[in-house]
Amino acid sequence: MNTNIITGIFICFAFAKALSQQLSASDIVNKSITYHDPDGNWPTFQGEFTLELEMPDKPIRKSIITIDIPKQYFNLTVSQGESITISEITEDQCKLTDKSGKIVTTTTKDSLCGRTLLYRNYYSYLYGLPMKLKDQGTHIDPKTERVTFKGKEYIKVRVTYDEKVGSDIWQFYFDPKTYAMEIYQFFKGGPDETTGEYILLSGLETVNGVKLPKDRSWYYNKDNSYLATDKMISK
Repeated sequence: MNTNIITGIFICFAFAKALSQQLSASDIVNKSITYHDPDGNWPTFQGEFTLELEMPDKPIRKSIITIDIPKQYFNLTVSQGESITISEITEDQCKLTDKSGKIVTTTTKDSLCGRTLLYRNYYSYLYGLPMKLKDQGTHIDPKTERVTFKGKEYIKVRVTYDEKVGSDIWQFYFDPKTYAMEIYQFFKGGPDETTGEYILLSGLETVNGVKLPKDRSWYYNKDNSYLATDKMISK
């Protein structure tokens, strides 16, 4: 190979690395959003996906999640063994179907809806990342850090939240070349690294133009022990 070509390649790599080091944390997040949601579809997201949760010594749990942001609609249908439960929110109404098949309808302000609201916020947040990092009450530390996690180099971004939003500290790990979000990690109520969990993301599924993680594997921070894996099932 021509030595000029080799030199040019090294210069390009060096320039790309230097550029990523100069970018602020907000720049990194914005680039990751461009990667995962290139057409800006998340604010009007309307989609459905199916997850299978694998946990040691437990039967597989299947969850069908429907999120319609413009209509403020959310539905979670969970089946495990012979048990099926449905949790649904339509604007300010909440509908629950328990294991016996009984349907309970309340408003979203009723305490009975608390768990369904929790599910909606949970799935909307985690599958809305990194776009959700632009929400109000989110504070992105301007400094980034180059780290190696599980043998791979990442750009790490630290995020905290207003007290009314949440007390956990989150860290997000982005591929330095593509800016894909490949790991997220949280610590309960503070920087104590023996609390909380980290989640390894692998593969991508595009749902309504948004690239969502196909598989998510969960581990405890304190000892790296394995908890479970969510697997998105293609239709």
